[in-house]
Amino acid sequence: MLTSFMLLGVGLAVLVFGAELLVRGATRLAGALGIAPLIIGLTVVTFGTSAPELAVSIKSAFAGQADIALGNVVGSNIFNVLFILGVSALITPLVVAQQLVRLDVPLMIGVSVLVLLLGLDGQIGRLDGGLLFAGLIGYTLFLIRQSRRENAAVQAEYAQEYPTGRLKSTQWLLNLILLLAGFGLLVVGSRWLVDGAVTLARQFGVSELIIGLTIVAAGTSLPEVATSVVASLRGERDIAVGNVVGSNLFNLMSVLGVTGLVAPHGISVPAAALQFDIPVMIAVAVACLPVFFTGHLIARWEGALFVGYYLAYVLYLVLAATGNGGLPLFAAAMRWFVIPLTLLTLVVVTLRALHRNSAASGTDT
Repeated sequence: MLTSFMLLGVGLAVLVFGAELLVRGATRLAGALGIAPLIIGLTVVTFGTSAPELAVSIKSAFAGQADIALGNVVGSNIFNVLFILGVSALITPLVVAQQLVRLDVPLMIGVSVLVLLLGLDGQIGRLDGGLLFAGLIGYTLFLIRQSRRENAAVQAEYAQEYPTGRLKSTQWLLNLILLLAGFGLLVVGSRWLVDGAVTLARQFGVSELIIGLTIVAAGTSLPEVATSVVASLRGERDIAVGNVVGSNLFNLMSVLGVTGLVAPHGISVPAAALQFDIPVMIAVAVACLPVFFTGHLIARWEGALFVGYYLAYVLYLVLAATGNGGLPLFAAAMRWFVIPLTLLTLVVVTLRALHRNSAASGTDT
């Protein structure tokens, strides 16, 4: 068992380090090729932070552990919103850009529902994967088009973060080595992580889906954790939110899309995921709308609410996996008390925000 934990831990560390090297090498090479800094940030970096999920999902699908591949994506999306945004908002209230409310969050909800519909037949196959990947291409092209309309301040911020310019031959070689080393570490790290996760699942007698939804999902989301928490500490609060929503979209369209395309037998979708985990992912995405809408700010109490719900979700998975007798009581308390009370609170807060907005509009006219 100790060996399994070590394999899992080392795999996670290698995976995250590989993603970091991949992003560094790719961003510098892209800058040297004359690609605009803003586009580098919107595409190369976002792909890079989703690289661990992609590597693990492809490895799992080829190894016949498709439950981990699906659980990794669904669990990562739940973890990203509830835990990462929650912790970031506890550090400092987060500003939400209007584009997220008008476009990105509704798109995240729509793609989440699409994944549920595609999985109703018990599998996400090549045709499904192709549809999701086509959506990724369209979304990326839209981001590039929108980036040209950004103001000078945003352009300058990205230019400082991802500088462009000519590289010496030795620098070209160094960044190419970083890129290839990062890719190699992703392959090795994903193998160790999946092997350790599967072994632990068998030793504890829990399903590979549960391991994918919890340990693997949280581990592969470490780049997003680092990005959002550091952005919150630096006061770059819009980046903290945009990173999470963008990562969720890329997980659904890139990770599931590419894995569905290349996996020999597609990605199997267990009945348990259709009945509980994917609906939870959709509910979490929907919950973002009223929270993001109220004043375009995620307050600390909303962050605490998100973290509390993530802990409750993990507790539910643990109780269900161990067959604990307290599961029915816990589920009833969540279903009939906690969730309705939360919904009522969100409705009241949203109505107050709408009233304030309408009053402000009346004053302006």
